[in-house]
Amino acid sequence: MKKLTKILYFSVALLFLVGCVGNTNEENQHDITENQTGKPEESTSNSSLVESESDDVNDNSLEENSNEDTKAKETLSNYSSEQIEYARIWLQLGPNQKIDNLYVTHIPVGEPVNPNDDTSASYPEDVIQLAGSRLVDGSVTYSGNGDGTINVYNVPLRWESNVPPDLDENYMREYTEEIINNTELVYVDAGDDKAVIELIKLLKQ
Repeated sequence: MKKLTKILYFSVALLFLVGCVGNTNEENQHDITENQTGKPEESTSNSSLVESESDDVNDNSLEENSNEDTKAKETLSNYSSEQIEYARIWLQLGPNQKIDNLYVTHIPVGEPVNPNDDTSASYPEDVIQLAGSRLVDGSVTYSGNGDGTINVYNVPLRWESNVPPDLDENYMREYTEEIINNTELVYVDAGDDKAVIELIKLLKQ
């Protein structure tokens, strides 16, 4: 009888011990699961996502700024050096900036300064005349030196077709020779790119 009692007691104690161990394993497993899916790790994941999106935005901003800088540098690259020259000279020396069109006339060496007078002196070099579409727009007559400077001839846009008869017969020759001998050396400024482009769009060659 005592032996049977001991066996029962031992069996109950064993069952109780097994139950405690099982509960402990379940609690540990539960803690592991919480650690794997808990908020702290989720917060870390969200933080990484935000940082990634922030990097993408910064990369896009840098790329856009780079494109804008490139466009600014290439603004005048679509036009020839002659077109840029004409526009810059008119922007700097043109009597009237509010013009409808900018006309370019090439005058070869040997042509008379005053085409309406046979006694006129002749140009000693090729020159270019820039003018607007109206008489009030004025003109700029010049020759380039290839070093950023030009020789400006003080030539009127329109000459009188009839010279007064009381003038000395050598008057026009002397007058045009004085124009040739008194050209003005001018350094051409780069000017504002936007204004230069607007004038280039008005060119008529």
